[in-house]
Amino acid sequence: MQSNKLRLAIRATAAAAVFGVAGQAGAVELNTGDYKTNLYGFARIVAAYDIDEEISNGGRAGNFSKITKGDADTADGHFGMDANTSRVGLSVVNPQGVKAVIEFDFDNSASLDPRLRHAYGEYNNVRIGRYWSNYNSWVGNTANVDFDGVPGTAGAQDRTEQITYMNGPLSFSLENPIDYGGVVGAPAKAGTPALTAKFEDSQGGFSYAAAVMAKQTSYDTGTADDSAIGYAAFLAGKIAITDMISIQGAINFADGANAYVYRAGSNFAGADAYVDGNGDLETIEAVGGALGASFGLGNGRSVNVGYGTSMSDLDDAVQSGAVAATTTEQNTSMYINYMWSPVDSVSMGVQFENLETESQGGADGDANRLMYIAQYNF
Repeated sequence: MQSNKLRLAIRATAAAAVFGVAGQAGAVELNTGDYKTNLYGFARIVAAYDIDEEISNGGRAGNFSKITKGDADTADGHFGMDANTSRVGLSVVNPQGVKAVIEFDFDNSASLDPRLRHAYGEYNNVRIGRYWSNYNSWVGNTANVDFDGVPGTAGAQDRTEQITYMNGPLSFSLENPIDYGGVVGAPAKAGTPALTAKFEDSQGGFSYAAAVMAKQTSYDTGTADDSAIGYAAFLAGKIAITDMISIQGAINFADGANAYVYRAGSNFAGADAYVDGNGDLETIEAVGGALGASFGLGNGRSVNVGYGTSMSDLDDAVQSGAVAATTTEQNTSMYINYMWSPVDSVSMGVQFENLETESQGGADGDANRLMYIAQYNF
């Protein structure tokens, strides 16, 4: 019985953790004969008060790249609200067991045009389409009001086109590589897909995940080219200390694949590599980690504390002259929030968070903010 209670506590914390970064909602079952059809989603409003300077993105998420480094004066006290991260999706399963899903939100679009989040089909343990990267896990995440989450959480924390095979706790994928950071000094080329493998399971009061990925990192100008193998690995875990308290976290490492260490660049992905003076491709390493604790208070209420940091090793790149010393080297955030569910399908939360960023040359800056969220699921 105790083991079951601990497992339920872990699952409850995992569900809360996606408030800020995934937000899985309930569903409305539609009458479509032999087809099982569900319409799901939520209406979400987020408000943020940026105490020191305005750093909000869509969904009022904190943007590290908007933080002023150094001693320059900034205009303080900025308030804003938006509903960009509201979401709608449709899931259909036909009589033969073939599942198809399409899902949209409106994040980071000033014109509120729909943004495609998921579009995939699934049958007999094979999923093909756009979905969360297989190199990703929610196990170590802590409930967070900020939509973009903390640096250092497990894996890419992003969606991509893929072919994925799932067999119990094991899954393997061939994916469109995530390489937003690219190659400094030359046009990057995606010469191969990304290959990933993940193991995710739970035993009693402990849930865990481990994954590896590899891809080709390369450049080609037409007259010069070079390539290297970029790779990454992470470990994530969550343990229920009691029925009401859990601790969760993750550690990450990448070399030549820095989009797979979450928020290791100016705001998201750091550069995978740079071209040195001899035309050789030199990969860049990145590390990250996150740690958090959740305290259930009963009746749908909880307090959550989280911390995360990601860092790219830019010393050699700067010394070679390929990268400027003003390039962001480390991002860190920490927060505390209170969340509650006044009735079924309604979730709310308030949060204080601090974001810090530092360049390779040592210039740094930080920003404090207050946030509020209200989400109505259907």
